Amino acid sequence: MICRIAAALSAALLTAYATGAAAQSAPTSSIIDAIKSRGELICGTAGNIPGFANVSERGEWSGLYVDVCRAVAAAVFGDAKKVRYVATTTQNRLPMLQAGEVDILVSNTTWTLAREASLGLQFTGVTFYDGQGFLVPKSLNITSARQFDGATVCVQPGTTTELNLADYFRRTNMKLTPLVIDTLEGVRSALLTKRCDAYTIGTAALSAFRAGLGDAKDQYVVLPDLISKEPLGPVIRKGDQRYFDIVRWASYAMLIGEELKLTSANIDQSVGSTDPDIQRFLGQTGDFGKMLGLNNDWAVQIIKQVGNYAESWDRNVTPLALPRGLNRLWTDGGVHYPPPIR
Repeated sequence: MICRIAAALSAALLTAYATGAAAQSAPTSSIIDAIKSRGELICGTAGNIPGFANVSERGEWSGLYVDVCRAVAAAVFGDAKKVRYVATTTQNRLPMLQAGEVDILVSNTTWTLAREASLGLQFTGVTFYDGQGFLVPKSLNITSARQFDGATVCVQPGTTTELNLADYFRRTNMKLTPLVIDTLEGVRSALLTKRCDAYTIGTAALSAFRAGLGDAKDQYVVLPDLISKEPLGPVIRKGDQRYFDIVRWASYAMLIGEELKLTSANIDQSVGSTDPDIQRFLGQTGDFGKMLGLNNDWAVQIIKQVGNYAESWDRNVTPLALPRGLNRLWTDGGVHYPPPIR
């Protein structure tokens, strides 16, 4: 009797373990299946940051962040145009992603522990390495953020920028009057009418903002001080590992394409290459696309339709006269270091 009871308990435990393991290995949701069924990727991004995420008066989207969404669509559908863009703000972007109103958020969103550990979200990598800086009128004759004691600084709410600003002034024992304004239009007005002495955000956004001041841009300067590190990259909802892999490797493909010197202009001519790295990238050897649930030419479609990272940078960011700096490849003194396709 004891043996039969022990055997029954053992069988029950094994069944429970197997059921639990299966539950843990199954995705809690299928974001990628929903995207494929819908026939388009819904991309949340700022819409008002020239060079990074901007929509023209004709409704045409462009920018370094926009190209990430285009790359994902090229990988998934073989068509970089299958993207619906949704303009987001600093306040609604994360709630919109959490609610499933967008499939991916690619904007000036900093990768932090709290956002990843407590919001049900997951960053897939870094598109742009940035740091928080300050834009000031030249007329103030300020050359360093250390001269900001008692300053009124424009800052947008719901951002790590707001927290970094408070930390910096606390750390340097300076007095701060923050002027919290939600929209860039409001910030522009406050700066031009001298309601604030400076505007703070990441240097990429500052350069784009300064360029948008038109004739007044030469009256303002971005200070050399950086008061934070801001790794900015795509963020998605947790729960679909396959989708996470696709978004991550779509971004890596743009960097690897640059490493291999594969561009939208020469990708078709590279088919006969004997370089094993290029053969794997093109899908000629190995089933790396199938491993992601994609066609084996997924990376080819990204480079052909969107371009490599350098092409995207030159097309979108170079006109802002923003140095590439840390965003160079590791082989060129930067920190972009994509894992290999193999």
